[in-house]
Amino acid sequence: MHLPSFLWLWKIAAWSMALSILAYAFLLMTGLCIWQVRNTGRSPIGVVLPRVNSIVKTFHYTIGITMVSLVLLLLVIGIVGTLGHFGSLGHSSHLVAGFIVVALVLVSAFSATQISLGKTWARPLHISLNTVLFIGFAWVSLTGWSVVQKYLP
Repeated sequence: MHLPSFLWLWKIAAWSMALSILAYAFLLMTGLCIWQVRNTGRSPIGVVLPRVNSIVKTFHYTIGITMVSLVLLLLVIGIVGTLGHFGSLGHSSHLVAGFIVVALVLVSAFSATQISLGKTWARPLHISLNTVLFIGFAWVSLTGWSVVQKYLP
């Protein structure tokens, strides 16, 4: 694949990565609110209305879906951009880091869909995966920075 410039592609990737990290931060905040209401019956602001908790959960799910979409977009951009620029994959540890982050995000999203009263394994798995995902995002960001340096003139 020969495209005149991949700069536009890397701009989309940079925005997608920044928005993914922002989504992760929002998911952390809303997840902590959901956890606090679940365990104490009180929200961080001191007032719990069933409707407010429902809104927070809906926001949490919506941001989660958005993050999954952004991470999949990053996967496609990474594959297309690397193949287009180098002709093959596997030029750095960023490929491994990226695939691990994609896997963590997808399994976390799946585990979120399984959280219910009867499936006691789903919530701890979801929380654990998201804790590991913090490290994954740091790793993919660091390796991505070295990749970006290869594309800059």
